[in-house]
Amino acid sequence: MNFSLPLPEIRHDKAGFEALVCLHGQAKDCFFDNIDVDMSATSWFDADMCAAFGAILYRLSKNLNTVKLTNVEKNVVSILSKNGFMSSYGREKIPDRWGTTIPYQRFDVKDDRYFAGYIENKFMQRSEIPVMSPGLQKKFREGIFEIFSNAVLHSQTEMGIFSCGQFFPKRDRLDFSVADLGIGIRRNVKENAGLDLAPEDAIIWATEGCNTTKRGQIPGGLGLKLLCQFIDLNEGCIQIVSDAGYWKREKRKTFTARLSQPFPGTVVSVEINTADKQSYALTYELSETDIF
Repeated sequence: MNFSLPLPEIRHDKAGFEALVCLHGQAKDCFFDNIDVDMSATSWFDADMCAAFGAILYRLSKNLNTVKLTNVEKNVVSILSKNGFMSSYGREKIPDRWGTTIPYQRFDVKDDRYFAGYIENKFMQRSEIPVMSPGLQKKFREGIFEIFSNAVLHSQTEMGIFSCGQFFPKRDRLDFSVADLGIGIRRNVKENAGLDLAPEDAIIWATEGCNTTKRGQIPGGLGLKLLCQFIDLNEGCIQIVSDAGYWKREKRKTFTARLSQPFPGTVVSVEINTADKQSYALTYELSETDIF
């Protein structure tokens, strides 16, 4: 059968995630079908959202569907070709002359070394990131890498991990997202912590204090906790989507909501305020100042 599914504009916010889960909800039961994602109404696409979008399209293709992107506007083609996303859909990659993209990439669960190199070379070395002490830079890097590790350890995904980012000079924002196609936070918390929580409450539980579903002597949750502390000071934002839960940390406040459809895994999205000119360090690295 042939299906044509419309996609509205996709921005880095709750409405953007809602549009993507609706797309997945309409097509998740398709098998051996032709699925055309009609992007004639997609007037804008925040490029870091390619991580979640790519994960959904990959899952649909694993059901032996033929997935195509149709009626893509020129400005959207340009955005999604510069980061390499459109290369999977018959378009050549366009040179990123301004260096604003963090390339779209899919990693297998055993690609931890490649992901670490990707984080170091494509993300941590960007000049837009606020100045960090060596100690904090190391911990921040570990916090980002923990998102990948959580996807491997907790999600039980066999379809890989997707990541992408974008620097928006006019917004003074650097966005970076990681998505997986695993069991999701709610099911993981239920199976390993024995708590049957609503999707959004499961995300709250996973992001609070020392809560973790890791077994043994491996500490969990510290990387995400440090990222949240940094984002609070930096005046950036973190969003997490898992199952039908939506969680957002911005301006030192947490907002949660229920999406109309579940996301088939988990997305963690970090937004850094690049207008922030402060320098950051860990407390034990400071002598007289008290920045972090």
